[in-house]
Amino acid sequence: MGETIGWGIIGCGNVTEVKSGPAFQKAGHSALVAVMRRDGDKARDYAHRHGVPAWYDDAAALIADPKVDAVYIATPPSSHLKYALMSIAAGKPVYVEKPMAMDATECDTIIRAGRAANVPVFVAYYRRMLPRFHTVRALLFDERVIGVPRIVNTVLYEPHEPRYHDPENLPWHVHAAISGGGVFMDIGCHTLDILDWLFGPIAEVGGRASNQLGAYAPEDSVAMSFAFDGGMLGTGLWNFGSFARHDMIEVIGSEGRLAFATFGDGPIRLETANGTREYRVDNPTHIQQPLIETIIAELCGQVGACPSTAESGARTSRVMDKVLMQYRRGMHGTA
Repeated sequence: MGETIGWGIIGCGNVTEVKSGPAFQKAGHSALVAVMRRDGDKARDYAHRHGVPAWYDDAAALIADPKVDAVYIATPPSSHLKYALMSIAAGKPVYVEKPMAMDATECDTIIRAGRAANVPVFVAYYRRMLPRFHTVRALLFDERVIGVPRIVNTVLYEPHEPRYHDPENLPWHVHAAISGGGVFMDIGCHTLDILDWLFGPIAEVGGRASNQLGAYAPEDSVAMSFAFDGGMLGTGLWNFGSFARHDMIEVIGSEGRLAFATFGDGPIRLETANGTREYRVDNPTHIQQPLIETIIAELCGQVGACPSTAESGARTSRVMDKVLMQYRRGMHGTA
């Protein structure tokens, strides 16, 4: 790679407007040189508004652009495998949105292709580089503010959003053929990934999923239990038809409790025998920028700079597959 990485985006939709797209322009040694969307008018509009030199309505054309050194795949999960393999075949590093693919089998196919071609693949689990989660990690393992972590409980419940009320115009996030599952698949993966980053891979997992509202086919409620190597245990609950919103990860240790949310930038709350303390750490404007900067550093020669790899992304997909397996079978009418 040269001193500046030229990026191309496949799928310049909403997630790329603020969260990620501008980060490729603002990070050092990086330039956003091309964008693609199947709707050429929308691709042209994005390029015009963001000052991007080239736009395409065909992914193959963007990948073939000699100015594109690396490809960011920001489409729904159903096309991640296809575009990742195309990019790898062209010898261009891949940064793929979460979840990494429709299931762990697809993730493994991407991993094998990347290894065979010696092309790196990264996944957009950007919380691994947010300052607030680095604060959490430092409190847990550098300062050991709660002693030895014993268990972790996570819960996310929220009301049934209006955008899911119209069965004729449902967002792609709840079309399983496009997303791989429901809202749990779309956002629950962030929590599972941050647990992987904090405590290591989940070694065992069990759980159930159900659909309580009947507003769409995939799951809207999930319960799971899991274990990490070393004996630490955990639970997880997600429900997307509740009276209010509550988002919390709590880590219970031998000497205290640390609680924080997966989403937003609310306070990190520490409770010990000495009392309660809160830590507030703001998120960056372009929330993916810290992770993107580690990818650029790795592509420029800093080995191991990025903490969100294809292997770690596949682990999260594998956990979700195990929890959703029985529900998916029932949804598709298989025994």
